[in-house]
This record gives sequence, C-alpha cells and structure tokens, in this order.
Amino acid sequence: MRTAPGGYPHPMAGTEDAYTAEPFVPRRGGLPALREAAADCRGCPLHRAATQTVFGAGKASARVMLVGEQPGDQEDRQGKPFVGPAGKLLDRALTDAGIDPADAYVTNAVKHFKFTRAEPRERRIHKAPTLRETTACGPWLAAELDRVAPELIVVLGATAGKALLGSSFRVTRVRGTVLEEEIHGRPERLVPTVHPSAVLRADDREGAYRGLVSDLEIAARALG
Repeated sequence: MRTAPGGYPHPMAGTEDAYTAEPFVPRRGGLPALREAAADCRGCPLHRAATQTVFGAGKASARVMLVGEQPGDQEDRQGKPFVGPAGKLLDRALTDAGIDPADAYVTNAVKHFKFTRAEPRERRIHKAPTLRETTACGPWLAAELDRVAPELIVVLGATAGKALLGSSFRVTRVRGTVLEEEIHGRPERLVPTVHPSAVLRADDREGAYRGLVSDLEIAARALG
C-alpha cells in the first residue's frame, strides 16, 4: 500500500482497486489543469499497459463535444484523440456535414488504450472497455463537460452512449435524433451516431459513411 509521510495510508492508496478516477480529478482549473492531472491517473488498471493517457483536445469554447469510446493504437502512441484512420474519417464527415472540426472538442469515454496482443509482430488489437472501466473514467468526462459546457454532444457509438446515457443505450434505436437528458447533473442535448471506426469496418463503407454524415447534419442543424 502506498503511504504518505509519517507512514499513514496515502489518500490515493487503493484507488485502482476501487475503479474510480475521482481522487485524481482536480476540482479547480481549466482544461490544461485537467489534462496535466489525467497524465497521472491510476483510477483503474488500464494505465499499466497503455503508453500514456489520451485526454480530450479542442477549445474550451467549443460549441460541440464529440465523445468516442477509447483511444486507438495511433492515439496511444501520439497522446492525442482521433488522430488515426477513424479520426481522419471523422474530420471528413464533419466537414461534409457543415461542422468545422477545428471548432469541436473531441474526447473519449475511456482515456487509456485497452488492447490485446496478436501475431505477427505483436500487433496491438483494440479490446472494448468494460462498463466498470468506463464508469471509472466517468469523472474525467464529467469534468470535461463542466469546463467546456458544450451546446451539443455528439455521441459516437455504443460505448460512449452507455457511458453518458446508461447501459440500456442502443445506438441503432436513437441515432440521428436530438435527445435531451441530464448528464452528470447538467441538462444536455445529444445526437447519437455510429463510431467512425464502424464505418471503416462496414461492408458497404460508402453507405455507412453517408449515414454518419446524415446524422452529423442533424447535429449541425441543432447547433443552428
């Protein structure tokens, strides 16, 4: 067990076992303070294998926040969200829908890359986070929502939807609609859609891409 000076239990001792990032989240400060603190998060075991924490990116004044599942391989290596193939596709879809990617804040429900190893060359394969891991990371997402206070949240995929709206969330039922819900104590408007990685995996990639753009166009109209 970690100890503080004098031999007393450290205030963060056992946090990882408790599966919560709460003790690591600063109560004060803006996005830079959150990003700095998140780099040392040990709120669940996912930090052990990941290269680094991948925190959200964008302006605190952003009108729209996009929430995905977790960082991928490239994001884990670069320390930035949505910089891999799915991120490039998302930027193109946002632009086609009339939303400037530079005006959006992008983040993930989980801030560390979860993966398994596979041959050849020990390639890292994405593994979906559990509800317990997503819940553990919830305090970071709540803090980002508090600091950015977006006019609209675009929910990218099932994991992000469950993190924000509960385990009964099904993206296929509500995609492309404007929802009004209380999230972490704040009234929010949300537009769910598929994760861009689902478009990359689709058999009919062009059709899946058009569906994503259509959902994002609804988000653009909701922003006015």
